[in-house]
Amino acid sequence: MGNAALRELAHLESVSFDSLSGQVVAIDAHNWLYRYLTTTVRFTNSASYTTAEGEEVANLIGILQGVAKLVEGSITPIFVFDGTPSTLKADEIKRRKEARDAREVDLAAARDRGDFTEVARLESQTQRLTDTIQQTSRVLLSHLDIAVVEAPAAGEAQAAHMTKRGLADAAGSEDYDTMLFGAARTLRGLTSSGKVERLDLDATLESNGLTLEQLIDVAILIGTDYNEGLRGFGPKTAVTAIKDHGDLWSVLDVEGRAIEGADRVRDLYLDPPVVEVDLEPSFPKPSIDAVREYVTAEWEIDPTAVERSIDRIKQATQQTGLDHFG
Repeated sequence: MGNAALRELAHLESVSFDSLSGQVVAIDAHNWLYRYLTTTVRFTNSASYTTAEGEEVANLIGILQGVAKLVEGSITPIFVFDGTPSTLKADEIKRRKEARDAREVDLAAARDRGDFTEVARLESQTQRLTDTIQQTSRVLLSHLDIAVVEAPAAGEAQAAHMTKRGLADAAGSEDYDTMLFGAARTLRGLTSSGKVERLDLDATLESNGLTLEQLIDVAILIGTDYNEGLRGFGPKTAVTAIKDHGDLWSVLDVEGRAIEGADRVRDLYLDPPVVEVDLEPSFPKPSIDAVREYVTAEWEIDPTAVERSIDRIKQATQQTGLDHFG
């Protein structure tokens, strides 16, 4: 994926979770949720998250684990869900589906030979955000008193927009696209056990001697989720070319080459579909009884799989609420 190559250019700083206390973070919900979903499936017995009717809702366990970590750090999350993907992303979506289909073939083979370690690994990599997972995630977040925003298109674009509007201190995503969409700060690694990486847009532009428009041009040359890049262009060569010639169009003229849909991709990053959000972010005050009832009674999650996370959320939100009150 082209935008992953932007790591070579990004200004990243390792920061402790404690240093994020009091911040509001607009989280790319699909990106965040998928990471917790795959981890839960890989390391949790499927009986813990499968209903009597065979419905799998490992997402509920993952959300509680992830939210516990956020509120223990006194972070106020806003979850931003994807809307309809741009038609420009059709090739990337097709590629991901083909890769997942291939892993499902491997999964069947691993089951046949009784390789349970490989089965666990591949099951985690073939997860889909099903309609049930999408719906139950939103309901659980509501019980947790966490704001949800429905993006018209890319969640990371909406999250970036919210940072620009001052509704959030940072976007939370593993995707470097937030930077291209103009997020001043992006937090990476919110789902990891170690330190968080803070990506600073202004520092990235300054260190590379680029404007945002030129950084977008660099990304298009390398390749993004929305376009194939030009063969022979990596991060450093793309930066040099853009700085030497000014912009993407001049580089393409000199190269005598074209990138299909480049003008549409550039416009998408500069002016993505977003919505204005009327909300005042506040630290969650969850209904713990409703959370427990929804997860363990309505969706039949094994209580032992979630009780520790629920207790952590209860303690963190009550203590932080007292701190705020004081």
